[in-house]
Amino acid sequence: MGIGKYGFFFFFLFCLKTGHTQNISDVFKKTTDSLVNTNLKTYSELDAVLRPFRKDTTLMRYFAKEAGKNEFFSGQSYALNQLGRRYRDISQFVKAINLHQKAYDVATESNNLEFKIYSQNMIGVIYTRTDAVKSALKYYQDALILAETVENPSRNIKRSINVSLNGIGNIYRKLGQYQQAIEKFSKSLELEAELENKLGLAINHQNIGDCYEAQGMLEEALENFRLSLGYNNQINSERGKIICNYSIAHVYVHQGKNEEAEVMLEEILKDARQVGDPKIISDVLINLGVALLEQNEYKDAEIPLIESLKIAQKHKIPEQIIDASKSLSKISEFQGDYKKAFEYYRQAKSLENEISNSFTLGYVNDLILKYEADKNANKLQILAAENELNKTRLRKNQTSLLIGGFTLALLAGIFYILYRQYQLKNDKKLLTLEQTMLRSQMNPHFLFNSLNSIKLYIINNEKKNAVHYLNKFSKLVRKILEASSLKEISLAEELETVELYMNIENIRFSDEINFNVSIEDDIDIHRVKMPSLILQPFLENAIWHGLSSKEGEKNIDIEVSRANDDFIDISITDNGVGRDASEIIKKNRVLKRKSVGIEITKERLANFARDYQNTFDVTIIDLFDKDQNSTGTRVVLHLPTT
Repeated sequence: MGIGKYGFFFFFLFCLKTGHTQNISDVFKKTTDSLVNTNLKTYSELDAVLRPFRKDTTLMRYFAKEAGKNEFFSGQSYALNQLGRRYRDISQFVKAINLHQKAYDVATESNNLEFKIYSQNMIGVIYTRTDAVKSALKYYQDALILAETVENPSRNIKRSINVSLNGIGNIYRKLGQYQQAIEKFSKSLELEAELENKLGLAINHQNIGDCYEAQGMLEEALENFRLSLGYNNQINSERGKIICNYSIAHVYVHQGKNEEAEVMLEEILKDARQVGDPKIISDVLINLGVALLEQNEYKDAEIPLIESLKIAQKHKIPEQIIDASKSLSKISEFQGDYKKAFEYYRQAKSLENEISNSFTLGYVNDLILKYEADKNANKLQILAAENELNKTRLRKNQTSLLIGGFTLALLAGIFYILYRQYQLKNDKKLLTLEQTMLRSQMNPHFLFNSLNSIKLYIINNEKKNAVHYLNKFSKLVRKILEASSLKEISLAEELETVELYMNIENIRFSDEINFNVSIEDDIDIHRVKMPSLILQPFLENAIWHGLSSKEGEKNIDIEVSRANDDFIDISITDNGVGRDASEIIKKNRVLKRKSVGIEITKERLANFARDYQNTFDVTIIDLFDKDQNSTGTRVVLHLPTT
């Protein structure tokens, strides 16, 4: 199958553009060869490829023959239906019915429901045009019964349902039951609007306009004809435009605008002859004859009416024979030729009675009741079959369900055990991190140095300072111990803890470190949550790696600012020697101080973030002056506000 579904279609267009029209038949043969090896089954799939060729009867005959030879039944049914439509449009109704019937037989053989429904509707359309109401109604109803057995109909089957509704509406219209007809057309109109099918919308508005015109509601008729014309212009349907325009002209005749109608109809007749549909040509000629008759131009009116009658008789179109004969009878009467007038009238009345006999309301109602009964019977049969099938499946699957239930329970137990192990592993990891963090906060060096500094105050008899810092130290230890048992604390509590920490550490620097905290006014630090004891490692790092080796003024600033509606930034800035210089100093030290607090903090933040939609970020920035000399380091924590 190596060629794509639409490949030859685009190749065909390429040939046209490059002037290689002599290769069109070769291109179509290649397209045919490609399609018959596919498994396309729907009307829309086939139409997407064959639409440019479907009006060419020679190509469609060739495709139908090749598709049948290769048992590509959906393709064969499609081609036969297109041939039927083409012959219908030129009023060769017998050929058209035979082709649609053959398409139906092929679809039945291959069990293709969509093409069975489509073929029946097409036969119904032909019988409607020839006023064979019994046959038309039968095929429309059979198509509807089939379509309504589908639980979730495809787009194409929905369109077929609309064709059936439209056809039944036309039968009501012919019976003179215009309100019932309008109801059917309106229902079809709603479905066509759902499908965004402009052709279907055009057809239904045209039919509704015909019903209003027959009731003398001319303004409503004109409104619907013009809506139909608008849709036909959008889809560029020449046939549809002609029908709408001669319908509008027909209303003008009723309104006494005979001259306007005559001018319109003469223009429409040219287009109708180009389209070549005998029924449309006959309709236009009748309307032109009536417009001239209303102006008392009997001889001029007789010419199009006689031509219309001949066309209608040749192609066996009863409605046009009746209308043309009645108008010719009037002309003969006005001219004083009563014998000819009577002959025309008798011909019209005879055919009218013949149609009327087959068009009886009682028969139509019986058929409609039969359709409803068949539809309900089909539904009951389908439900009974489904019920029996479900019972059989239930009996067969009882053992399978029991085994399946046991297996699911076993799997659920295994998954639960694995999940609990995963949870315990995470909890253990979190506990290890918290313990490591606590050891980092309460490391022996810090405790020894802090107590040693307080001891110096006591030795130097500075009792007030000793008591002051001993209180701060005990408060800090208590806060660290309390915070270590909590998963999260507020930013306010964290800032209070680090302020105590900085006061204790600053003793050893003789209060040389200037420590400042600034908070933007619109930030409620009591609502911002964070893991406990997060900021201290960064402050410790700033003191021992940034400020301890620096001469002169030493500053550490904490700034809390709003990044956006969902995040705040906590910046810790020191004016120390910078990371590069700190690394050099650390290498030259005999006693190296190992800092693990930063890495532990990052891991704790990552673990904490799993419970939140937002993430926590840590960024470390080296600061430089204009001469690229280091001026310190800034750590930015990006935290969510909720």
